[in-house]
Amino acid sequence: MKVLLACDKFKGSLGAVEACEAVRSALPEGWESDVCPIADGGEGFVEAMLAGSGGGLVTTTANDALGRPVEASYGIYRSSEGVVAVIEMSAASGIWRIPAEERNPRASSTFGTGQLMRHAIEVSGAAKLLVGIGGSATNDGGAGMAAALGVTFLDERGCKLCPTPEMLDHAHHVFEDGRIPLPEIVVACDVDNPLTGPRGASAVFGPQKGASPEDVAFLDAALERLVQISGGSNEAETAGAGAAGGLGFGLMRFAGARLVSGFDIVAGSLGLAERIAVADLVITGEGSLDFQTLGGKGPAGVAAMAKAAGVPVLAVAGRVEESAGALFDAALSLESFGLPLAESIARAPELLARLVGDHEGLLRSLASR
Repeated sequence: MKVLLACDKFKGSLGAVEACEAVRSALPEGWESDVCPIADGGEGFVEAMLAGSGGGLVTTTANDALGRPVEASYGIYRSSEGVVAVIEMSAASGIWRIPAEERNPRASSTFGTGQLMRHAIEVSGAAKLLVGIGGSATNDGGAGMAAALGVTFLDERGCKLCPTPEMLDHAHHVFEDGRIPLPEIVVACDVDNPLTGPRGASAVFGPQKGASPEDVAFLDAALERLVQISGGSNEAETAGAGAAGGLGFGLMRFAGARLVSGFDIVAGSLGLAERIAVADLVITGEGSLDFQTLGGKGPAGVAAMAKAAGVPVLAVAGRVEESAGALFDAALSLESFGLPLAESIARAPELLARLVGDHEGLLRSLASR
């Protein structure tokens, strides 16, 4: 039997490569495996794209979400279009860089992401940018990113504002003439949320970044303000505008970017359809299979491709909600061990391998279909 292992990351415990290897270690003896870690625009996007396209990393200094200098990297490879830069917004502006007690989305900015984009254009000579947005500590609608590219936000007296939500509340004008020339920018987006409202960036993702209910209301109003002064109502309603605290909106409105499925970009680069077609079974998964999975996460894309090819697909995850589990022929969860969450995270490689090994009969049944 040949199994394609196409897992995404298990956030907080396993990278995509580690998850695939944990599953591989528990496959029945004699089975052949094709390891194909995936990403959907969040963490692991650069690694997945370089695995499919070659190239290497460029490291430079950029600001984290709270304005502190950090070393951050992005990918570079050459194609028929010239130099292509692959950037994860989380490399500079990610929540992983900010300790829980310091998280403050009112004062956070995507300025560092804009710095990476500018470095890729002006120093690496990128003719195209692929920007993965996910895992952010920010909720600024991409204003910080825009500022790093030369866009200026002004108050009613014409004074320059720091592009954070707490200052955008005072913004009255946007001055875009100072923006640097930009190449084609394609955004890998893993969710379909609009910018504002009950399904918007602030309401859905703000609490994960430390926002209180009062903060959520303030942040949503600040984003509405940004839409108003920038004339970005069409972009604000576009699916994915609310990704990464509204960075999806900012990239469209201030950088002329095009939003596409991050999974589709990675799948094309990795030749995923062709690899699924020659497999007897596909195993995919991520930390949590839930409502966000339904919105465009990688495992949902793998499941759709596998079913289109007539290949059975098994999902493994830390937890599985019924609505998301229905996407797969079968789904297994680490919650079945009944352990505290912290222990499951700490022991994730061992438990994931054990979970798969304990269900050898299921694997054989699926692969024999």
